[in-house]
Amino acid sequence: MLEPIIELILEPMRFGFMQRALLISALAATACGVVGTFVVLRGMAFLGDAIAHSALTGMAAAFLLGANVFLGALLWAVPASLTISAVSRRAGVRIDAIIGVMFAGGFALGIILINSTENYSGDLFSILFGNVLGASWWDVLAGGVLAGGVLVTVRLLYKELVFTTYDAAVAQASGLPVRFLEYLLPLLVALTTVAALKTVGNVMVMSLLVVPAVTGTLLARRLHSIMAATVIVALIAVVIGLYASYYYDLPTGPAIVVTSVGLLLVTVAISPRRWTLLARLRRKPAPERAQPEPAQSEYDPVSP
Repeated sequence: MLEPIIELILEPMRFGFMQRALLISALAATACGVVGTFVVLRGMAFLGDAIAHSALTGMAAAFLLGANVFLGALLWAVPASLTISAVSRRAGVRIDAIIGVMFAGGFALGIILINSTENYSGDLFSILFGNVLGASWWDVLAGGVLAGGVLVTVRLLYKELVFTTYDAAVAQASGLPVRFLEYLLPLLVALTTVAALKTVGNVMVMSLLVVPAVTGTLLARRLHSIMAATVIVALIAVVIGLYASYYYDLPTGPAIVVTSVGLLLVTVAISPRRWTLLARLRRKPAPERAQPEPAQSEYDPVSP
């Protein structure tokens, strides 16, 4: 009875392109899950989207020069992430305003560069929405280096990142290098974003960075538990999306994104957290008690 199910699971893995797609997607999902947890808890969800969209300029420039587009994305995303933090700190401008400028400017410039080439439509679709089924072993290696570097950095500075996430003022008073950490997190977001570009593309990379992290916050309370839940949800979304893409001929990146959103909606319904649907249905209304009328004060100006 289990043989048909096992066959459905193993059949796609007989092809090299599916093996590479699963490896690079799993690496990207793990990095996105870890970094996305900090991004969501610090209210910086828009940062990943801005870096990904602005990286289109680097990808387009690399495309025009005949170089690797994801190397171009990396060379653009890293300086862009550091620029966002530097300009916000030195110019006294709110960071969300700088993020918006970087988002719009970088994406528009990238579109202009791509539009200057002939027969760009197929390449543009791959850049914007990902082409993980076309990943090479070089792409897998590059994704592994980026994801591994991010995970090692988070592991080494985990306590400092947690402290800064919850209370930056106290962390600075305790002697932690808060300014360095404020530059580090956008840098980690940039590296993670580039690692995920092959999987879900430029347009939807924020979904893999943010949606599983939101789901994780509904499943756990402690930070390390939230992070573990986020990574698991991201991996499940990647696997289901890949198999749906293989069996139903769907675009892989959008299939992964839709799966992650579906997992979030299911979690909203069944999560044990108080405000979710199932919790509301389980709660019994408290019996109403008659409230005594307040005594009228002798100093009340409306008293007769």
